[in-house]
Amino acid sequence: MSAAPLAMTEATESGQLSRRTKPSTTSDRLFEYASRGSALIVLVLLAGIMLSMVIGGWPAFRQFGVGFLTSSVWDTQSDQYGAWPAIAGTLTTAAIAMIVGIPLSLGIAIFLTQLAPAWMKRPVSTAVELLAAVPSIIYGMWGLFVFVPLVGAYVQTPVSKIVEGLPLVGTILYARAPSGLGVLTAGLILAFMITPFIASITRDMLDQIPSVLRESAYGVGCTTWEVVRHVLLPQAGVSIIGATMLGLGRALGETMAVTFVIGNANRLSASVFDPGSTIASRVANEFNEALGMQLSALIALGCILFFVTFVVLCCARLLVARVGKI
Repeated sequence: MSAAPLAMTEATESGQLSRRTKPSTTSDRLFEYASRGSALIVLVLLAGIMLSMVIGGWPAFRQFGVGFLTSSVWDTQSDQYGAWPAIAGTLTTAAIAMIVGIPLSLGIAIFLTQLAPAWMKRPVSTAVELLAAVPSIIYGMWGLFVFVPLVGAYVQTPVSKIVEGLPLVGTILYARAPSGLGVLTAGLILAFMITPFIASITRDMLDQIPSVLRESAYGVGCTTWEVVRHVLLPQAGVSIIGATMLGLGRALGETMAVTFVIGNANRLSASVFDPGSTIASRVANEFNEALGMQLSALIALGCILFFVTFVVLCCARLLVARVGKI
């Protein structure tokens, strides 16, 4: 190559390098401002929601004090309100959903990434993603017209006959009116709703693990279970925890599906077969007709749900950080 073309090439490369390392100052600042503004919008929105909930629910917090959290009275005639039955219902249904949903989700993800034949992976994966896209009101209607009668006839009725009169078990699993509506039914519906989310994210994370890791494990004689237990799950542990926390967030705040199947009873029962309520379902049922102190009590319930969700997400961040250091 002659000296002239070489000089032109070097000049061209130098010019491209200069354009890459020295971008336009104006566009760079606009990009920075746009990115920073997008991030600040989230903080402002979060602070605005929290502030409006505290202001709206402050009359109830001021009148009932700590007793608002511990009282089980919800009497609109005498303007006496307590949040404990709704809080207990929210936590119980979310716990049932996680107990059922997490093993189911992990089983689906492991099957799709490790055990499923090639012809089955795509249709099953598509079905899981479609379930994640189904609106919650569809789950609610299906639960009310299909799942609730099945639970009432084939679960609540026979189980109640078996456990009636037994200590502890008879208290938790006895249904006075086995209609199918209840806390357990709502928890199972929530489990069906969060399973596609957790399964899809876990499947994607397991697919991202380099194949050389699992091939090395198989090469030293590990079984499929040993590869999953000692190689894949530890590698995807942080992502699985994150997916689980997202599912828990949805289970805590789900409204329509739970309202259809939980029975919406304003009382606290020790039996998971009896009707109950959650914070979201109570707000959905009463908010349109609420005035005065009842409206403040409902907004206070929303504030409590917001706080519970915030605490759960903070715990998830701490757990993810701790697992990431291991």
